[in-house]
Amino acid sequence: MKSKLSMAMIIAILGTTAYTTAQAADGDWKVGRVYYRQVCTSCHIAKTEKAISPTSKTKAEWAAYLQADKHAKGKDSVKQYISQQYRASIKATNKAAEKFADVPDQQLMEDIKAFVIKGAKDGDSPASCS
Repeated sequence: MKSKLSMAMIIAILGTTAYTTAQAADGDWKVGRVYYRQVCTSCHIAKTEKAISPTSKTKAEWAAYLQADKHAKGKDSVKQYISQQYRASIKATNKAAEKFADVPDQQLMEDIKAFVIKGAKDGDSPASCS
């Protein structure tokens, strides 16, 4: 009986640990929203006079876009604009870039992905970029 109880406890602990680890791997959509709106949107407006709303794509389209890592119709990389190097280059004029200057690139990418997926046209909370 004790061994069955101990085994059940071990399974419960492992399950909780796996769940917590999976949660930690997910991005923080609130951080992603700040970066997207203050860095991505401001750049798009400055260069093209048009913001790109998360509702412009479905969740699958955003996931494919970020996975492909092709920005500006393949002319450059999405990761380039999320990199610590890029953030350092604009932090004097962009508060979000300064605020997130030390966030690892992959974590910021996950945060942005969480925001655009949540705000996608078929997401949990379709969002505009304003």
